[in-house]
Amino acid sequence: MAELAAPGPAAPQLAMPAVAASAAGPVAKSDGRRLRREQNREAVIDALLGLFSAGSYQPSCAEIAASAGLSPRSLFRYFDDVEDLYHAAADRHMRAALPLFQLSVGPQDQIADKIQAVAHSRVRIYERVAPTGRALRVGASRNELLAAGLARVRTVLRGQLSELFAPELAGRSEFVLPAVEVLCSFSSYDRLRSESGLSPEAVTATLVAALTALLDGDPDVS
Repeated sequence: MAELAAPGPAAPQLAMPAVAASAAGPVAKSDGRRLRREQNREAVIDALLGLFSAGSYQPSCAEIAASAGLSPRSLFRYFDDVEDLYHAAADRHMRAALPLFQLSVGPQDQIADKIQAVAHSRVRIYERVAPTGRALRVGASRNELLAAGLARVRTVLRGQLSELFAPELAGRSEFVLPAVEVLCSFSSYDRLRSESGLSPEAVTATLVAALTALLDGDPDVS
């Protein structure tokens, strides 16, 4: 909390000259328009993410506009096109999600503790972001900006695994890290949850078992 300044003499109340008052009008109006634009832009992103959460992974412009309380034509006052809208939604979603991947363990910790931490962390976060994650994967097939953004996220998460399990990966086959990355990916989680019908607890146990088999044994130096 900011410190309060010590009480002092009240500042003299000066009347604003008429010319200054008139000049402030356009500035205030401009600020107001900018604020409304930002609010409407955020409302559209909120609407799209809300539709994703409701299971609508490819909503129409009319559906997005209706959810945001705007007309379909007005959507493109705030976004260049649908790809731009999806990219903005993905950017917000990824910025909010990435800090959640921070772990309380490091490379020096016991392998069992690291595996448990990664498995629980990934499943907990994927449970939270699953609807948007599914929608963004669908959108990435036709949106280059979105695909590039998802690729950057995967690079960050691969780096986390590479650093965390560096002691265990040393001396092992070069194919172990890619296998670990796939196991810990959203795609693997979604397949286990959606197609295999496993509970979050069962998905976590599956990841722990698979990661232990890959990382907690005699290194494959052949």
